[in-house]
Amino acid sequence: MTKRAFITGITGQDGSYLAELLLGKGYEVHGLVRRASTLNRGRIDHLHPNSELHLHYGDLTDGVGLVNLIREIEPHEVYNLGAQSHVKVSFEMPEYTASTDAVGTLRLLEAIRAADIDCRYYQASTSEMFGATPPPQNEASPFYPRSPYGAAKLYSHWVTVNYREAYDLFAVSGILFNHESPRRGESFVTRKITLGVAAIKLGVADELHLGNLEAVRDWGYAPEYVEGMWRMLQHDVPQDYVLATGKGFSVRQFCEAAFAQAGLDWEDFVVYDKQFERPTEVDALIGDPSKAREVLGWEAQTDAMALARLMVEADLEQMARLIGT
Repeated sequence: MTKRAFITGITGQDGSYLAELLLGKGYEVHGLVRRASTLNRGRIDHLHPNSELHLHYGDLTDGVGLVNLIREIEPHEVYNLGAQSHVKVSFEMPEYTASTDAVGTLRLLEAIRAADIDCRYYQASTSEMFGATPPPQNEASPFYPRSPYGAAKLYSHWVTVNYREAYDLFAVSGILFNHESPRRGESFVTRKITLGVAAIKLGVADELHLGNLEAVRDWGYAPEYVEGMWRMLQHDVPQDYVLATGKGFSVRQFCEAAFAQAGLDWEDFVVYDKQFERPTEVDALIGDPSKAREVLGWEAQTDAMALARLMVEADLEQMARLIGT
């Protein structure tokens, strides 16, 4: 039997890597994409043509549309990766963030319940739910979100637990710490840094503006993390898991490694810019992935320093092509 998977957020970083993984495992993959005047499918263009990949117009703010899609597709696995996922933007668009990230999850869970199908559900939770809780953070750590994004995701996390307990739904939350790649959105700090390095190295720019350099994060490699998502849904018992490297690095350290990969000294080019500070900061997020290692056999292989080097090389190559050097 060919398994069918439904992915919201399929055009994003995680969605594109997950689609690759599932197609490679022989799945029939269905993805939710928002209709827009311009196409934003660059991360999955390389997957076409593939007779096992099917895209459907829809949105997490449209509950009726979700019910109809779930009934039509009858997926065996649902991965809810769709979200407004930028923390800084969530302060500027709090209502939209709540509608998409929090109530959107409820709409999707209700769609599954209303369609009355037997499927397994993955919820993309986030380390931002821990916020001000001191590291290391694991599945038992208290939540203390420090942004509208973190608060919206916390609702999603708990409503997923509720549907698991109330309706006996096989539903899990993956509490993923920061995970990056060359497909990361350009407004996220790691990609902003590696693109900045490439631009400076190739003579396109002469400085890089950043906010808080002292924030500490646990950065991993996105393709490894989508493997963890899939493993959660293959386990016999629905449980929640932290995925992380267990190592913390500051934005300053990531900067240093990224510039060094291009043979540059970061201090010559980085300019502090207050506009990139958040109204409330999260000082340190460092995950404890012991449960995922022991139960799922999952372990991160790429830490932040290796990630910085990998992303700089990818952005140097991409930018060189674009400017024709």
